[in-house]
Amino acid sequence: MDRPLARSDIAFYGLVTLTAIAFATEILFVFLRVPIEARMGVVQKIFYFHVPSAYAMYLGAGACFIGSVAYLIHPTDARDAFAHAGAQAAGAFGAIVLTTGPLWGAKAWGTLWTWDPRLTTAALSFLIYVAYLVVRSFVGGGEGERRLSAALGVLGAANLPIIHFSVQKWGGQHPMVITGGGGGLQNADMKTALALGFLAFTMLAVVLVWSRTSLEIAASRLQRAEEDAVDLGLDARADA
Repeated sequence: MDRPLARSDIAFYGLVTLTAIAFATEILFVFLRVPIEARMGVVQKIFYFHVPSAYAMYLGAGACFIGSVAYLIHPTDARDAFAHAGAQAAGAFGAIVLTTGPLWGAKAWGTLWTWDPRLTTAALSFLIYVAYLVVRSFVGGGEGERRLSAALGVLGAANLPIIHFSVQKWGGQHPMVITGGGGGLQNADMKTALALGFLAFTMLAVVLVWSRTSLEIAASRLQRAEEDAVDLGLDARADA
């Protein structure tokens, strides 16, 4: 007989469904309703995915930071799992940012990459989370590796304000469409599309962190159980 779904499972699957609906609505709205921008043409529609994915990267990084600090204060498997899940989300959304950004830049600047302050600092944050994931994937999940990963999680979050204020402090070519008088969203449908993008990517970030945290906790419990089984086997042989 099948086990009935727990409330947390129902809530998770409901969120996954709503996230899928939000993305479908966003895609249809962007390409069927939002007008084509006069200067950049259809390429400008990347904006409605690029900016929300950067925001989602911040959410993942924030989760990683909270979990990392909590783990350094009092280590537990759940806190480490939350930090690890946040790093995975930050890495995934960072990859989207660094893919959509150059595609947009190729039209706006005539080149896929320029050492703009915001682009450079965003790439640095992405590499920090890649380093986090490399440590956990190839070095191991011992106490030392977990503490090193937590330190990287704190370092990655410390770089986020630098990304945010890099344009104001150091200039560069990166546009300020939403703030600073950028003035790129005069049409109401454009603002709606951006709001839908933020909603969809926020929900996706929650889904990723939630699911990965659950998986990491389960993996930690399985590892503990295997270690206990090995210890019991060794003890049994010693007694024999």
